[in-house]
Amino acid sequence: MIARVWFGRTKAEDYDAYLAYLEESGVPALKETPGNRDVMVLRRRDGDEAEFGVISFWDSLDDVKAFAGEDVDVARYFPEDERYLLELTPRLKHFEVARER
Repeated sequence: MIARVWFGRTKAEDYDAYLAYLEESGVPALKETPGNRDVMVLRRRDGDEAEFGVISFWDSLDDVKAFAGEDVDVARYFPEDERYLLELTPRLKHFEVARER
């Protein structure tokens, strides 16, 4: 199993709005892609900013490619992300899941 891990930052005032946006855009797109096992959204306040993390779990790297394209390390963004995110991080990381519960 593969874990795809992305992090981004917003203004603290967008803490709830960006979560709602993720739930209506990125999360469904991830979950609807064949081979996706699950999606977790993390968030925390950090002064006048907020940090978000999205971890998606996949059966294989080929399944990730179906979602992300051939270069799986390039972050995929959605139309309104620029409205919320302080920067569009160009790359993200993938990990082999070494142990499940």
